[in-house]
Amino acid sequence: MENVIVADFMTRDPVTISPESNLFECAKKMVKKKVSSLLIVNGKNLTGFISQGDILWALTKKSVTNLKDVKAKDISPKKIITIKPDSLLSLAIEKMKKTKFERLPVVKDNKLVGLITAKDILNFNPEIYPEMEEFAKIRQESEKLKRIKEAEKRREGVCEECGNQGILFKHNGMLICELCMNSI
Repeated sequence: MENVIVADFMTRDPVTISPESNLFECAKKMVKKKVSSLLIVNGKNLTGFISQGDILWALTKKSVTNLKDVKAKDISPKKIITIKPDSLLSLAIEKMKKTKFERLPVVKDNKLVGLITAKDILNFNPEIYPEMEEFAKIRQESEKLKRIKEAEKRREGVCEECGNQGILFKHNGMLICELCMNSI
């Protein structure tokens, strides 16, 4: 397995979309192609990456709720982790572990040539499943920590603003209820 390179098992025709495409078009293409992410390309140049999670984030965080008003390039991460087609499989696995990404765009001479996923690696070499399982456990633990930190921000008790009993949120050093929080 030490001589296996990324080009040996990458997807050579990944699903792409233009930077000017809106999120509604992205969502439609994801559903149609049955993928959970799209590579944003301008010609053959990789300019971004958008996932289902990015679209959900935009729906909950952006003030614009219409998916047709937000462009793919607007919510794509600015820094994209890539790998070269002649890189060793072990490097791809290490990058995936380090970054906690399950997909890496494959780029040669600044041109998109493919995509490698954790699934591609597992299909190619099922013996590394324990390593990929460890990767999934790390991601789950990170998510648990985020939930714990979020729960620590909420407590049950008496609101310092209105005096009602309920779940409280920390705001400006005070513990206040959801109604008071929404009225701020």
